Amino acid sequence: MADLGLDGASSYGCGMDTERKEMLSSDISIYTDIVMTNSTENLYQLDGRVPLGKAVPFGLQHVLAMFVSNIAPIMILASAIGLDKSVSAVLVQNCMVIAGIGTLVQLYPVWRIGSRLPIVMGISFTFLSLAISIGAAYGMGTLIGAVIVGGVLEGLLGLFAKYWIKLIPHVVAATVVTAIGFSLLPVGANSFAGGLGAADFGSMDNWIVGSVTLLACLLCQVFAKGFLRSLSVLMGLIAGYILALFMGMIDYSGLSDISIVALPKLLPFTPEFNIGAILSVTAVYLVSATETIGDTSALCNSALGRDPKQKEMGSAICCDGFVSSVSGLFGCTPITSFSQNVGLAAMSGVVNRFTIGVGAVVMIVGGIFPAIGYVLTTVPQAVLGGCTIMMFGSILFAGFGMMARSGFSQRNMIIVSLSLSVGLGFTQATDMFNIFPEIVRTVFADNCVAVVFLLAVMLNLLLPKDKEDAADKQ
Repeated sequence: MADLGLDGASSYGCGMDTERKEMLSSDISIYTDIVMTNSTENLYQLDGRVPLGKAVPFGLQHVLAMFVSNIAPIMILASAIGLDKSVSAVLVQNCMVIAGIGTLVQLYPVWRIGSRLPIVMGISFTFLSLAISIGAAYGMGTLIGAVIVGGVLEGLLGLFAKYWIKLIPHVVAATVVTAIGFSLLPVGANSFAGGLGAADFGSMDNWIVGSVTLLACLLCQVFAKGFLRSLSVLMGLIAGYILALFMGMIDYSGLSDISIVALPKLLPFTPEFNIGAILSVTAVYLVSATETIGDTSALCNSALGRDPKQKEMGSAICCDGFVSSVSGLFGCTPITSFSQNVGLAAMSGVVNRFTIGVGAVVMIVGGIFPAIGYVLTTVPQAVLGGCTIMMFGSILFAGFGMMARSGFSQRNMIIVSLSLSVGLGFTQATDMFNIFPEIVRTVFADNCVAVVFLLAVMLNLLLPKDKEDAADKQ
């Protein structure tokens, strides 16, 4: 409903302020979702209803793209600090429910929390190393207390985004989006080979399954017509899964021990509050906010064909923070926007909120009915790798497009080239951060996006504007 003239005060009276107009626009869009005639064409529109038979496969495609990445941080954390298997199972179940709730809040905001954009949320890897450190040293109660407090602080940061978002002009956002794309390429490659640390990493079976999956995605993307082209990732995943099943790479033995229904458990750990843990986790929340800014920019530019609005940026960060606090209440680490789903939206063109919302409901149902979640976890890493390589590349492409729109002035060249060189280069040599305190190593040593963001913002503030003008005159 963005084209109803709500941006012009004359449409509804000159006295109507911006916030009231935006609220009215949101109300009208929600009403439209309810009454608009179902149409497959709405898959490529932000608002509008889609027939459920079409919405389910497209929503499921988003779930499958992020499912393993969503539960992996919790499984690694539980294993690293020695949690009981029954507790680990509860946390995996809870993280699926939280991912679904977070996605629904992004799609259909509560007050100013949520962006109304097709952003898929899930448990963040960014906090994993710090979470293991705090959990091992102080216990899960202290970690959860820090997650709850830090999430509230990030949420407040989003509420007041209009006071600081101007520090992130288009060239900085483009640089961050490009860094996110580069950072995901090894993730796709490791999945393609079977998953980092897997006993069969790089085996012939993984090469065959990953290659067939990638080829199926590519053929569907190039030759399929209509909505099937937008389902290229799901088609490739199905092809790869069937091949892996015939090759004996899928194990269903764990299904026999899973209960039919299991409700999420609130407060599996009693929160405890340690100022050092809170400060450390809050610092990493700033990195998470950076990634959300980059993902929001990439999504709007690549899938919606426009720049993100200031309100959308702030509201996305609000959701990132406040829902992360809710995640803490369920014993999970913070959630964030998932870049692979941004790549999927860019590649498929499917941005419909109702459709993505169906995927979010699937995640919640998967948390309540553990058998569904278990079946989704059986998708081999090689299949996911074959699906995600093109998706991650599309994020890079979006970043390049944003850079082109920013212009290739001398000033922009310095900001982009130095930020990417230092951010991508230094984080490949993590030992060079050993001279710094632990909190600095935690935030920057393994996170190129944080380094790129910080350096790009600093350069944008410090470099004289007249250098850009001089370059343009030449």
